[in-house]
Order: sequence, then structure tokens, then C-alpha cells
Amino acid sequence: MRRSFKHAALAVIVAGAVALTGCGSDSGSGDDTSGGSTSAPAVSIAKIGIAAPEKGNDYGWNQQGVDGAKAAAANLGAEIEVADGVGYDNVEPVLRRLAQQDSKLIIAQASGYNTVAPKVAAQFKVPTLVYDSPSATKAGEVADVETSSQQGAYLAGILAAKTTKTGTLGIVVSAADTNWFKMAGGFAAGAKSVKADVKFKMAQVGQAAYADSAGGKRVTAQVIAAGADIVFGMGDGASFGMLQAVETAKAPAGADKVYFIDVIGDKSPIDKKDVLLSSVLWDFTKVFEQAAADIGAGTFGSTGYEINVTNGISLLKTDLAPEDVWAEVDDAQAKIASGEIEVPLTPDQAAVDALIK
Repeated sequence: MRRSFKHAALAVIVAGAVALTGCGSDSGSGDDTSGGSTSAPAVSIAKIGIAAPEKGNDYGWNQQGVDGAKAAAANLGAEIEVADGVGYDNVEPVLRRLAQQDSKLIIAQASGYNTVAPKVAAQFKVPTLVYDSPSATKAGEVADVETSSQQGAYLAGILAAKTTKTGTLGIVVSAADTNWFKMAGGFAAGAKSVKADVKFKMAQVGQAAYADSAGGKRVTAQVIAAGADIVFGMGDGASFGMLQAVETAKAPAGADKVYFIDVIGDKSPIDKKDVLLSSVLWDFTKVFEQAAADIGAGTFGSTGYEINVTNGISLLKTDLAPEDVWAEVDDAQAKIASGEIEVPLTPDQAAVDALIK
């Protein structure tokens, strides 16, 4: 059976309107960040509120944020209020409602909320988390969350290089997104660390085609036709099309099957063809707990937070690769955490191209 992480749930759910799509955080390693706690902090916080642009069942960014907030609330003995499916056009009333209904920590789960969330935080004096906005950090009011997503992608690259039969790996991104570029570079670096002559076929669906499932399927099929037997796909909604392309693909010469490596969430429940080799998982629980601890200590907003391999980024373990491969992945994760392995930062396409070519 597959092994995946599952978060504790708490039942208070407030639904909003159906929304647009988009990746949450696309930043690099920000200044003045902290990694988060290693266990549930001993603090008292009565209620956590989270606003997410899409529904919290998307197997991706929104679900990971909502599940992390629920898990943090459960660990802290707090109430949780979820406003998901909010979109981007009418966010302020939702954030105001969370503040007025006694949330003691508000999570604005989208970088698209970075303008309005600090405004509401200042008005209601409710500590609020934002993404990819270090300059918004303000003592007592706002703290920024960054992701070192390239670290998890490095692990995925090791797994892919150890698994490929053709020696060609596909990288498909839905958009010109800094986070996607960071992970593309981390993936390439990890693969090259174990197979120096590995080849890459990289393709982009569109400038901002996060929700383009049909485009994701079309572009992924092209990458597979070019010889890739493992596809590392980054897409939000487009990733469902990427998965479909892998499920229906004819394996290229030299391979008997094509596999998919996803990002942010866990699509195992909808993987009916056993093609999901892994996913770079983002678990926000510990960072949310640390934010709550900092509120209790009166230090919230003095620093930002970073999600990395020590406190939330990991590689989903499935039964589709041998145990010795997973052991090598675990070893690399420990070395990244200790600083023995430094994963390159590739914030744009040019940086990725320089690495893979």
C-alpha cells in the first residue's frame, strides 16, 4: 500500500464562492526567516482562521494550507474557521469576517492576498500570515512565509534519476512562476547528482496557465514523446491534465512505463493507474504552530518563516521504487538539513537552462 501523510481535522468549515487558481508562494529564501517548531508549542490560542482562494480539496496548495491549519488548531486545542473557495476579487470582506469572529491568527493562503491582508491585520490588530512578501512583515501584525521548495525537488530528482530507464526526464511547468523555476532547478541538480549524463526535456504550458488542464495534458504528452519516461509536473489545476497524460501515455523506447512526480499535495487517492511515483509535499502545520507560539510569546512579526526539509517539505513515499532508493533520498534530505548539500537556487528560466544544459 502507498504511504502518505494525513493531517488531523477539525470540523468547522466556512465555504466561500468558487474561485480562480494560482500558486500560493513563489519566493526564494527570504531574509530573517525561522524554520518553525518541532512539536506542538505550549501556547493558548483560541481560534485560527484561514482564507484560501480555491476549495480545500484540490490535492494541492489550498488543501495543504487548510489541512495544515486544521492540524495546527487540533494540536493547539484551538477552534478552526475555514473560508475556502474565496477567489481573489472580494477577499477583504472574508478576512474582515475572520477577524471580527475572534480569530487570533489569520492565514491569508495566497500571495494574491498580500495587499489586502496587511490592511485588515492593521485595522483589527489580528496577527496575519502572508506569502512571498518579506517587506510586509510588521511586529504584532504581519509575518511572511517563504518556501525552500527547491530542497524537496532535489530529492525528487534523485528518485527520478534512479528510476528512469530512458535517461531522459521531463519537466513541465504551467506558468512562468518563480517557485516552479526553483523546483525545476532543484530537480535537475538532484538528478545530476546521481546521473551526470541525464537529459532533460522542459516545457511550459503558458505564461500563467495554472488551471489549464487540457494544456497540461497536451504539453506533457509532447515531453513524453520526446523520450521522457518520468515527468516532474508543476501546475496547480494543470497538473490534473499532466497526470492524465502520463496515465494514457505509450512508454518511450527503452521504458515499459511512464511515471509522474507531482508537487505540493498528494494525488494518491485519484491515482488509479499506479503512475504517481512521488510528490514534493508541503506541510504547513509546523510553521502555523510556530506562528501561534510567537503570538503567545509576543514576538510575532519580528521575523518571517521558512518551510524547508526540516519542518515541512518532504518527498511522498510510495511503493513504486525500491527501498534502497528511498534510503538514498532520506540520506540526501538529512544532508540538506545539515547543510552538507546545498541546493542551487534557480529563480528564473535562464538559471534553470544554465543548469540543465
